[in-house]
Amino acid sequence: MSDSALYNRDILRLATALVPNDRLEHPDGSAEVRSPVCGSRMQADVSTDARGHICGLALRANACALGQASAAILRQNADGLSLSLLNELRDGIAHALKREGDMPDIWPELDLLSAASDYPSRHAAILLPYDAVLAAAQNIKEKS
Repeated sequence: MSDSALYNRDILRLATALVPNDRLEHPDGSAEVRSPVCGSRMQADVSTDARGHICGLALRANACALGQASAAILRQNADGLSLSLLNELRDGIAHALKREGDMPDIWPELDLLSAASDYPSRHAAILLPYDAVLAAAQNIKEKS
């Protein structure tokens, strides 16, 4: 598969959908994670309700188009998502990228990331937004 098939119009459209310098004014938790594989960096601000569901999310990416697209998919769909489901989604995406299962079907856009299965060096960037939000959520637990 060529890079042009990997970085198609839909991936590039999603990659440009992230809001530059996206921040939450008073997040419950924040975190920054880096991928040692590719050097991508993702920062997350998250707010949750009393049930542990996301009610506010901001993501800032310094990543390849796949990492940015993955972040945009998560950002567009995160409201109301439980942190436990977010963790399951992250694991499901990881398994699908390794061809150990199907891509989670909760959001149709996730299928666009399946093309990266043949590029293991890109998997970490795709998972980075999930890792950043989960790290930010962990910071909420440490504060309480």
